[in-house]
Amino acid sequence: MFITQRYYPHNIRKPGGARPAGRRAIIVIALLGLFLALPLLAAGQEPPPPRFPSPPPPPPPKPALMIFIDAPGLDPLALVKDMAYARPVPGPEEAQVWVRITSRAVEAGTEFSLSFVGQLGFSGVNDDLKIVAAAGGSPEDTLRTVAQTLGFGLMRYVVRTPLSKYMHIALLDKVSPTAVTDPWNFWVFSLSADAFLMGESTYKSQMYFGNFSAQRVTENLKVRLSVGATIQKDRYDLPDYKYSSSLNSQNLRGLIARSINDHWSIGASVSVYASSFSNTRLGIDWAPGIEYDVFPYSQSTKKQLRLLYQVGFRSFHYIEETIFDRTAETRWGQSLTATLELKQPWGSISTTLDGYHYFYDFSKYRVELNGEISFRILEGLNFNIDGGGSWIRDQLNLAKGGASFEEAILRRKELSTIYTYFFMVGFSYSFGSIRSNIVNPRFGTSGSGGFSMQISM
Repeated sequence: MFITQRYYPHNIRKPGGARPAGRRAIIVIALLGLFLALPLLAAGQEPPPPRFPSPPPPPPPKPALMIFIDAPGLDPLALVKDMAYARPVPGPEEAQVWVRITSRAVEAGTEFSLSFVGQLGFSGVNDDLKIVAAAGGSPEDTLRTVAQTLGFGLMRYVVRTPLSKYMHIALLDKVSPTAVTDPWNFWVFSLSADAFLMGESTYKSQMYFGNFSAQRVTENLKVRLSVGATIQKDRYDLPDYKYSSSLNSQNLRGLIARSINDHWSIGASVSVYASSFSNTRLGIDWAPGIEYDVFPYSQSTKKQLRLLYQVGFRSFHYIEETIFDRTAETRWGQSLTATLELKQPWGSISTTLDGYHYFYDFSKYRVELNGEISFRILEGLNFNIDGGGSWIRDQLNLAKGGASFEEAILRRKELSTIYTYFFMVGFSYSFGSIRSNIVNPRFGTSGSGGFSMQISM
């Protein structure tokens, strides 16, 4: 819509009359002056006030808050890449805040526990936070969730430094949570197959390995299944001596464990196997049990003291008649296993004491003690000391015919012994997906994933 205004001077000239020349010149000069003044008037106007009058804060001073992040499977640089107020350091000695991040499976996804320990002026300022990353989310979404919680935890340290005057707290006015479902329903599958061939003019060796496993690990339920087989063949062709030997084993193993509460669990394990080394054509082990953890399972990422009692049977069908004149037998027995695991910033300690005996003859028993100490050197790099031994009095499977010299030297048959032991030192390096580091320690297997490399001597 256009509005037109008309101006009527008070001395309207009469029709046919002429406008005086002087008045006409004055009007032209006035219009010309107004035209020339418009740019000056526009330039002199005040600009509209800004929408956000506060200027952006200056960048925080250097150095930023020094933090050390101990999180297997996570990249510390990726966690703090958007945190201008935090700077990761390679070692804990120079850090003001030591952050340890662990994870475990829960029904809704993966629960991450963040433990903050203050140092260098922040001694005694500690905190613990937890966050759940939804199941089925991408690694980027999980990393973003952990990084956000890490930032929340660092704020209590930032407010105690000059960095606080550069911080701004805001609330997102729209939060729309997204429900994420896991298309695999928490199942993880693994398949491997390997072949190793070697030889020379007088010796040939073939080794074949295969394994398939499936597991579903959540906070309240653990299911593990595995099938494996190993075949090894050796042949010696010497001028006056020829010898061939083989070693075969197959196994099918399963475990199911159900949480009762934060201390108790029940479950059962079953194994079906065959082994030429153990003189077993078919073996079946079945053992239900109950487990008690002195510490709550919610603290399993830091400390555990688990007591596992199992009772069940072992059924054997032997390849050769045994020294007890048996070709098959089924024996009931019981076991008690105590496991202590402690995780500290410097590393971890783990030890297990296990005892088993048969009911029909208490002199048939076995006691095993195994331990491991792991010292943390750098992120993912550890120095390990492992050792253990067994006191053996339950070799029901020994073949009556014994073993030949070749079978004994090549370890093709199990020999009578009263003890075994091992000792190992070495370095290990672990890395992998941030979604692989899930811990559920019930019934002795963590259910964790990832990849590790170990060099021992």
